[in-house]
Amino acid sequence: MGKHYEQLSSEERAIIADLRSKGRSIRQIAAALDRPASTVSRELKRNRGRQIGYRAAYAQQQTRARRWRGSRLERDAHLRRQVLEGLRKGWSPEQVCGRLERQSGRHLISPESIYRFIQAQITRRQDYSWRHYLPRAKSKRGFRGRKGGSSALHIQARVSIEERPPDVEDRSSPGHWEADLMMFARYGQALLTLHERSSRLLLAVRPHGKQAAPIAATIAGLLEPLPATLRQTITFDNGTEFARHYELHRLHIQTFFCDPHAPWQKGGIENAIGRMRRRIPRKTDLAALTSRQISGLLRAYNNTPRKCLDWRSPAELFWQQLLHLECESTSPLSRG
Repeated sequence: MGKHYEQLSSEERAIIADLRSKGRSIRQIAAALDRPASTVSRELKRNRGRQIGYRAAYAQQQTRARRWRGSRLERDAHLRRQVLEGLRKGWSPEQVCGRLERQSGRHLISPESIYRFIQAQITRRQDYSWRHYLPRAKSKRGFRGRKGGSSALHIQARVSIEERPPDVEDRSSPGHWEADLMMFARYGQALLTLHERSSRLLLAVRPHGKQAAPIAATIAGLLEPLPATLRQTITFDNGTEFARHYELHRLHIQTFFCDPHAPWQKGGIENAIGRMRRRIPRKTDLAALTSRQISGLLRAYNNTPRKCLDWRSPAELFWQQLLHLECESTSPLSRG
């Protein structure tokens, strides 16, 4: 059984420095610490400064400096090439780690190590091009504090998502929508998007403005032609552009709002906007796109097979629901 060595603590180094300054011998210091004399002797030799002698803070600093050998990716060039190759393909650090572990049969590196390596290149070299190795190309990590309060306090007749009927959550019945603005980099450019939770159908239109009144009127214009069963509820975030939601009540549409700073509660529309970003990135000049082009992009989205729909497309499922409702609403012919 091999020997076990326990590192000296900062408190023990302070005692060594104090006793040494009082002229105590190595054996006396070792006895006071209940340590072998060889441990004290080695500590004084390795961590003693030529000019200042032995100081506890200096000794602790020297120990830490010897222990740190740099990032794993800085020391292992082969592993660094493998990691960067995966990141260039658009993989996330977690996907890179999982792929390397599957190929080698053992754990090689953690996602956190990759994130720290990328962050170190940005902060030390001031080279922000390294951020493009990350999926979202962010140069900063961590929570960013929010300024000001939530606009939820200023929305009249706001009803919390907690009061939404439970059958909306499982997507089993049609007619439940989510709404959001798909924003673009240029000021004032946005698409109003509506997402049907059951079929995943996406509607999008260029609104006449981001004020609450035209937004409510545009949503009403999109949903009013549908049968009442296909326009039962709609869920918003707490943006003030949806403050006139109560104008949809005349169509017997119930309106609900997510909790403040919880857009994931309407995850369907968030996912749909993320998918549309593949075709219309945020930096797109929306004014350069015609209505016909936008309609073409929507058709491509709504006619793409989805695994969650058993490889049917949102358009197929929505029209099946619509035809089913129309057949149900047709009264049978009277006899005689």
